[in-house]
Amino acid sequence: MKEQLQTKDFSQLIADVMESVEMNVPLREVFDGINMSYNFIGKYIGFDAQRLQVSHMEMAPFCSFETYVQTITMHELGHVLDHEALDASLAKTVDIFTMKKSHTMKEIFSSVELMNLLIEEDEMNIAFEITAWENASQLNDRYQLIDKECFELIRKNSLATYEKVYEEDLKYYRMLLQKSITSVA
Repeated sequence: MKEQLQTKDFSQLIADVMESVEMNVPLREVFDGINMSYNFIGKYIGFDAQRLQVSHMEMAPFCSFETYVQTITMHELGHVLDHEALDASLAKTVDIFTMKKSHTMKEIFSSVELMNLLIEEDEMNIAFEITAWENASQLNDRYQLIDKECFELIRKNSLATYEKVYEEDLKYYRMLLQKSITSVA
């Protein structure tokens, strides 16, 4: 990209998608290092303009920046459509958040019980991501905003990040579990 987009450009691009799919969700610029996210407690979509631009670099050979932001916006709207399931997960989400704030990563990765919570979080995240992408796909089928091939490439790339974290955590959890079984025997 020759010049950096301004916050208002991001906001307008995202707002245009919301208008096209007849959904209106409050939007906030955030600086959390996450492309976009739906905050189901605050009921808003946050976007990190700088992170979006960096993340797009990976997809640049396959889709334009505008298409990337539109697709990620549709995905976040997919989370909005899944708000009941997200709301139902609040107690578990708070438990995991509290656990992560109460323990260092070293402590978490040294405890089978704490690692088990981390795996549960990974599994919840993947389930929510899959559902959000399915909802986004249905929105895209209905409103036809994004080329299906680009949409699928972005979906696959996005889901792979969650799956990679899960696989790494699961591998470590299994090693830790095996180690604890061996030390008891």
